[in-house]
Amino acid sequence: MTKKTTKVLPGPVHSLPADLLKAINATPAIKKVWGELTPLAQNEWICWVISAKKVETRIKRIERAQDDLKAGKKRPCCWPGCPHRRPKSAKWFNDKTA
Repeated sequence: MTKKTTKVLPGPVHSLPADLLKAINATPAIKKVWGELTPLAQNEWICWVISAKKVETRIKRIERAQDDLKAGKKRPCCWPGCPHRRPKSAKWFNDKTA
């Protein structure tokens, strides 16, 4: 009989940046949805926002996050996942150290 091992991934790795926090707190409905997300789901939103290379893209992502969270979405659409948690996702990012 072979021993099966399961790799344990670390928990959320990103802190909530001030600009995203401000956007979340701007609307009670968004704040409510955010509070109901798991820490892992919150981490995905944070990573998606902070991974933007341009300021303009980051602003658009924050605006989209507000819309999506207000609509009840739990994760960013079309996002391979936080590369800082999942090594297989790292191939989609140039900077793997952030």
